[in-house]
Amino acid sequence: MTKQYGAGIATGIVGMFLLAVVAWLVVVYTGAYNIAASAPHADVVRWTLETAMHRSVANRAGEIALPEEPSGELVAEGAGHYAESCVYCHGAPGQDPAKWSRGIRPEPPHLTEHATEWEPKEIHWIITNGIKMSGMPAFGEHHSPGEILALTAFVDALPGLSVDDYSTLTKSD
Repeated sequence: MTKQYGAGIATGIVGMFLLAVVAWLVVVYTGAYNIAASAPHADVVRWTLETAMHRSVANRAGEIALPEEPSGELVAEGAGHYAESCVYCHGAPGQDPAKWSRGIRPEPPHLTEHATEWEPKEIHWIITNGIKMSGMPAFGEHHSPGEILALTAFVDALPGLSVDDYSTLTKSD
């Protein structure tokens, strides 16, 4: 009787797995899931993508070595790069992202608030490698290691900056 009970549980698990695969295939092949960037993701999809992204970045960023205290010059250099490339999607102190960037799904985080969710080595990894299907490009092939280090230092410092701090860092000489 115990052997039959165990076989029944195994059959039930396999059956549930197969049912889940069939349901997934039905959604994929019927186009039932709305992929329009004008509509937000369903909560379960958003949670899945965010969790996978955070775990993936943390898993891959572990070996990155960064200076403990970046210099003010490095942060200022990063501010310049940020103002040229990143501010349109991620905003800055006292500056909202460009309106067109609000149509990207998932919506790019406003880094003055959300950069605290990441360790500096994770920020470095994201800047270098980008994130698939998010609109976040990989800068590693087009920016020098020094530029990426500067951007990392700036993004890490960004949540603590005031509007005046940002303006001072990004002013043109």
